[in-house]
Amino acid sequence: MARKLYIETYGCQMNVADSQLIAGSLHDVGYVTTDTPADADVILVNTCAIRENAETRVWGRLADLAREKRARPWVTLGLVGCMAQHLRDKIQARAPEVDLVVGPDAYRRLGDILLQDRDEPFVDVRLDKHERYEGLDPRSDNGLTAFVTVMRGCDKFCTFCIVPFVRGRERSLSLDEVLRSVRALVDDGVREVTLLGQTVNAWRDGEHDFADLLRAVDTIPGLRRIRFTSPHPAPVDDRLVAAMAECDKVMPSLHLPLQAASDAVLERMSRGYTYGDYLRRVERLRAAIPGLALTTDLIVGFPGETEAQFACTLAAVDEVQWDSAFMFQYSPRSGTKAYEWADDVPAGEKARRLQAVIERQEAVSAERNRDAVGRVFEVMTEGTAKRGGGWYGRTPQFKNTVYQCELAPAMGEMVPVRVTSCTAHTLLGEAVVPVGAAG
Repeated sequence: MARKLYIETYGCQMNVADSQLIAGSLHDVGYVTTDTPADADVILVNTCAIRENAETRVWGRLADLAREKRARPWVTLGLVGCMAQHLRDKIQARAPEVDLVVGPDAYRRLGDILLQDRDEPFVDVRLDKHERYEGLDPRSDNGLTAFVTVMRGCDKFCTFCIVPFVRGRERSLSLDEVLRSVRALVDDGVREVTLLGQTVNAWRDGEHDFADLLRAVDTIPGLRRIRFTSPHPAPVDDRLVAAMAECDKVMPSLHLPLQAASDAVLERMSRGYTYGDYLRRVERLRAAIPGLALTTDLIVGFPGETEAQFACTLAAVDEVQWDSAFMFQYSPRSGTKAYEWADDVPAGEKARRLQAVIERQEAVSAERNRDAVGRVFEVMTEGTAKRGGGWYGRTPQFKNTVYQCELAPAMGEMVPVRVTSCTAHTLLGEAVVPVGAAG
């Protein structure tokens, strides 16, 4: 009988992609995935170390899963990912029920690790500058969309970021290996891929750059949509903009992290660009790609951030008009350069600034979505809507869309949908052609 695997994922798309990679790797050695830890023989918690809140949630969840472990002692409980790398020396003291502590460069060995009998917890958090996971294919969660990690690690060393320390330095897959992986997913029915990297537009294989990669993936038969995340603003050049504009399958959506709009704060963050540089890139992108949806990351309360510097970020929400944003208050991460500085913005002030920027962005997001009312978008159907009936999917601009139609669409079907109303986060609409005719 096949052993059952349950994976719970916290954090960014890179962690989701790693969970898909783990599931694919263990599937090849006989594991099947399950949706509940109560049915699992192996429980893995794939973790994030970017923000303190993410770690707090994981500690709480490990306490819950420890009860499952005590009820069924033969179950293997493992902590994998960035938090395993970052807090490897503290995990056993705080969560003694954990059997495995495995960092982001040891996933290839998980099948062998799980076969071993041991009296002591197993720990493997070695960073491997050569590990790119060539030959291992992710397992799509829904059979329609999948992440393909084209590069790992980061060389930027932003002063607030722990990624280079828990994921190592940049290393890229070859163009041929990326194409092989995407073709394998398409052969399994995947219609949309998202190319991933911590700074994905830094991808290089010695002969090709990221613009070349987009153009090559665009030629794969059977693939309908290409997305990528997250690029760093500094290397967004004319070649990348042209590739996005000219490749039919590259979707008009882009997550372009700003972090802050004050040049002084950006310099302290070691971001490598000014707010003016960012605006110029946005102008080129929007001029070349009609209908582009742009999203971002924003951090408030960074060490030394004055009220005037925060006001720059608040004003940028109105000036740039992002479709949505991930917004956070700064939390110190041990091991980063900023951790050595005074965390001098009081907690209450951070919370006030975060609420202010959230309210401003929510208003902008609602207005951006209202601009879509009355227009028709091609929506790739991904499932049935949880509320109100109908179906849901995403537009080319990556907008969540719930729509009604007379007949049930096939999963993965591209359905033209006229938007009739919206919220700040979701478009609502109706199919405008008979289902089955959309392709």
